[in-house]
Amino acid sequence: MRLDVVALGATTGLVWGAAILIVASANLLWPPYGRALLDLAASIYPGYHPGSGAGSVVTGTLYGLVDGAAGGAVFAWLYNLLARRFSNTAA
Repeated sequence: MRLDVVALGATTGLVWGAAILIVASANLLWPPYGRALLDLAASIYPGYHPGSGAGSVVTGTLYGLVDGAAGGAVFAWLYNLLARRFSNTAA
């Protein structure tokens, strides 16, 4: 079985971007909500500052979309590579 690199990249990008969008938006309404996750994201994404307004929500969401897509694509590519390499071994 092979994974579609583009489809998995798009899916994980949308899921991670939506997760950041939801948590960052909730954090604007209830400031302690999701703060640890957003602080972690801020330590990875340059220029992202959680809780500083709607611009930070958009910035975090865009970073999440790109980061999730790249991570999903790399995962699918690596899975396909290893599956092809080890599929010929005897069980």
